[in-house]
Amino acid sequence: MTNDDLLKELSRDQLKGLSRQELIELLLGEQKIRKQIEDQRDQAQEEKILLEEKYVRIKIKIFGRSSEKSPRTPDRVRGKKGNKKSRQAFSKQLSERYPNVDIREENIELETPPICNCCQGEMTDSGMTEDSEYLTVIPKKFLIVRQKRHKYRCGKCHSDIQTTPGVPRIVPGSAYGDDMILDIALSKFCDLIPIERYSMMAGRQGVKKLPPNSLIGLTHSLAEFVHPVYEKLPMEIKSAAVLQADETPHKMLEGHEKSDWYLWGFSSKRGCYFEFHDTRSGDVAHEFLKDASCRAILSDVYCGYSKAVRISNEYRKENGMPLIRAAYCNAHARRRFEEARPTPEMLERGIKDEAQFYIDQYKEIYKLEGDANEKPLEKVLEIRAKMLPFFEEMKERGERQLAGLSKKSAMATAIKYLINNYDGMTYFIKDAEVPIDNNSQERLLRNPVIGRKTWYGTHSIKGARTAAVLFSLVESCKLNKVNPREYFKELVQMIHHRKPPLTPWEYLQMKPHH
Repeated sequence: MTNDDLLKELSRDQLKGLSRQELIELLLGEQKIRKQIEDQRDQAQEEKILLEEKYVRIKIKIFGRSSEKSPRTPDRVRGKKGNKKSRQAFSKQLSERYPNVDIREENIELETPPICNCCQGEMTDSGMTEDSEYLTVIPKKFLIVRQKRHKYRCGKCHSDIQTTPGVPRIVPGSAYGDDMILDIALSKFCDLIPIERYSMMAGRQGVKKLPPNSLIGLTHSLAEFVHPVYEKLPMEIKSAAVLQADETPHKMLEGHEKSDWYLWGFSSKRGCYFEFHDTRSGDVAHEFLKDASCRAILSDVYCGYSKAVRISNEYRKENGMPLIRAAYCNAHARRRFEEARPTPEMLERGIKDEAQFYIDQYKEIYKLEGDANEKPLEKVLEIRAKMLPFFEEMKERGERQLAGLSKKSAMATAIKYLINNYDGMTYFIKDAEVPIDNNSQERLLRNPVIGRKTWYGTHSIKGARTAAVLFSLVESCKLNKVNPREYFKELVQMIHHRKPPLTPWEYLQMKPHH
């Protein structure tokens, strides 16, 4: 029974019998209980909203679009007529669109010449043709190469026999040739085809029961063979003015006491370098940064990178080297505001979409960044200077809003993320070589992450090393727009002929058209 009910049931005589102090205590007790009930109701409502936000974030993470582009409005979709250049390119003949593809000409003739529709006479070939083209494919063909190394004898003393030396191979004496080893390794680390599936595909083409374990061993052999060029990548990347870094979890399925490992990635415009470690400590990034020539590193807001920059700067200060500035990825901040948007059900209940303002601000910022792309550095800084008011407006609005938001809400978390890391988020405005976000580094990690999901992890430290070597070279090829299959074929020949092996960037510089 509440105090209110108690007061109603008390008679006037009973109320008169209470002292002034007792009446005040009774009324204060009633107010206190009502306030507790209201507080509990507000807390329950807040917890309900937070749970809904959490549910929406998980749902989006599992079932949402992978693209971060905002959906087009119906007007924009109806109004778009397509890119003129792409339509012109599509209308070209196939031989013009794909100049590197071999052409096989086929003459289509009649066995018996036709009869003229006018005079009924027999017609003759005019020499003219009506041409058309179509693209086709010749399925992969497996071959057995039987090498016959000739032996030479002395016709004079008959005491000596000499055999022609064997052709250099990645694995001398192996049952698998170099082209086969490259095809197996690049099918896995470039095209993300698991070895077991490669074996089954070969079986459907007549080469049955290829042992997957032997094929996996060949990828290890290739990684060891090309390891000298992998060792060149770190110094090539460290020489850049701006570095990018990211890391992702990786499972070590067996062969080590710790199962939770991490794939660390570092990149510049010249190349990409991966390392596997059994720790997420910032010491890994510090080891890479301490002797680098960079003036800035772009990453997400993970404390390991902050620690690495701090320790590296102490080391660099002692050795008279320039200090490193930490720049942070704006895509991470924008994603948090996307996650903070209310669901349609929440909007129907009158909950405001506070996140839309910040998303719109970022749209304008990225439009300006699109204008700055491929412009001279001084022009880039001029365009990026126009972004500062948008950032300042977001910060000012966020600081005002925080007082009225639940500390645990997704919106408060997104605002605090932006405000607490504001200097790192806006550093790119002052340095034209620093990207606005870390998306390019995340793209380099995409294939290793998809591969991890396909074959679940690695079964040994050796397997992790092989993945680091081959993914580093493959992703460096893609970064430099070099065909990985062409590059690896020439790289193997360089090593066979004892020539200095070239990184993908060096290989690109040696190309005649470059």
